[in-house]
Amino acid sequence: MSIVLFLSVMIIFALGYRVYGRFAEKIVSVRKQNQTPAFYKQDNTDFIPAKNRSILFGHHFASIAGAGPIVGPVVAYMWWGWLGALLWIVLGCIFFGAVHDFFSLIISVREGGISIGKVAEKYISSRAGKLLLIFLWCALVIVIAVFASLCARSFVSQPEVILPSLGLIPVAVLVGFLLYVRKMKTFLATMLGLSALTVLVICSKKFAFSLPVSDPYFVWMCLLFVYAFFASVLPVNILLQPRDYLSSFLLFFGVAVSVIAFLTRPLPLSGAEVFTFFSQDRLPLFPLMFITVACGAISGFHSLVSSGTSSKQLARETDARPIGYGAMITEGVLAVIALFAVAFGLRSIPQGKTPVEIFAQGFGNVVYFLGDYGRGIALVMLNAFILTTLDTATRITRFLTQEFFGLSNKWLSTGLVVSAAAFLGLKDKWQALWPLFGASNQLVAALALIVISAWLIKNKKNYKIALIPALVMLLITFSALIFNAINFYARGKIMLSLISALLLVMSGIVLTELRHLKRAGE
Repeated sequence: MSIVLFLSVMIIFALGYRVYGRFAEKIVSVRKQNQTPAFYKQDNTDFIPAKNRSILFGHHFASIAGAGPIVGPVVAYMWWGWLGALLWIVLGCIFFGAVHDFFSLIISVREGGISIGKVAEKYISSRAGKLLLIFLWCALVIVIAVFASLCARSFVSQPEVILPSLGLIPVAVLVGFLLYVRKMKTFLATMLGLSALTVLVICSKKFAFSLPVSDPYFVWMCLLFVYAFFASVLPVNILLQPRDYLSSFLLFFGVAVSVIAFLTRPLPLSGAEVFTFFSQDRLPLFPLMFITVACGAISGFHSLVSSGTSSKQLARETDARPIGYGAMITEGVLAVIALFAVAFGLRSIPQGKTPVEIFAQGFGNVVYFLGDYGRGIALVMLNAFILTTLDTATRITRFLTQEFFGLSNKWLSTGLVVSAAAFLGLKDKWQALWPLFGASNQLVAALALIVISAWLIKNKKNYKIALIPALVMLLITFSALIFNAINFYARGKIMLSLISALLLVMSGIVLTELRHLKRAGE
């Protein structure tokens, strides 16, 4: 039965990409001959055309994935069962998330590689654009602080992940040098990089080490912020692009062995929690599940990657669907695998474990033929994407800083970003704000879809493909923020309650600016 369910989901994803993805592509009349900003704005730092589509796909996929499509489905299953989460992942991914990502990418390309916030400023109003930029900047600073903390804690608690995670950095620099300086063929450079990565993974347990200091977490945090600073100002083809490209193969490997496992050893559906509207803590499925399962269905962070880094590297407009729409479909596949690994790969949920540890255990059980390496590969895979999200988010926040303040100095802009994230991360101040991130992330997605609708209206194209998902996401996020404001207040968390209310007010102001849409369509 699990084989039929899994194959059915994969077929639906494939049809979604082929049918609905092409429908979205036709709306904007994608043309191969249209020149992209990666060429006419080339600056050898941020605007650099990717050598080929597969390299940019790897960067984009690794950047949007992170830990989100794994943690969200795991938590959703523990609270509400697998059926609701599965339906939201599949339908949300095809009709919401992939649409959101594809149009964010192609619109940014058409507008010269500017961010979704700048598109809002141009097509809705200056006030809406500035408010959105501020909102995006604050959300991303929290992301940087959180992912630095997650990575540092994993280095302390799981020292075997240090070697492959950090060792991938010099390997990626070497691959970037071979591809762009030595002009080596992509296949050969990829094989060399993957061979080195395989050696790092195999040797990870044997050469696990810990920092000989009293507070290794603090030291790792400092080192990670230094890394994020330099990684975000280096030319994308030196580190960011090849590292993300190689990291994506870890995920492809994880997906491949999972598919083999699901098809060769059926997992029992009996015993798994199917559906419940309220969690054990009386948390309702609506609207909370729709903000808990974010990256696997739709995530506002993706619009920032699409319009922040990927649009500046896209060599051909015809690559937008495979990268924008296709990467989101692939992320949906990953989210389904994470959901199945926990729901059907574990007889019971282990107590006292984090969602990452629960997934690693379930994944290890599913890919039984890998033995003890299954759990280790899951942890290395997750950590590689945490690092990817860390430096990609830092680079994107630097772009937003430069756009908002009009700064041309990338070193100063990056310094401001890293300093703000370090203030939150080193003092653990981000933990007070993190409970709001799920709702705020999905609010970004809703607002990005509103901006996309404005652009489509202005250009006299079918805007309903974006506006309908936007309205649904607004309903979800407004409901979630209202629930959070009341819930936080009842629990005595006044600051979180006030911030929830503030987010509602800010988004309301942005929505009032939609009166300009009529003028935009004239």
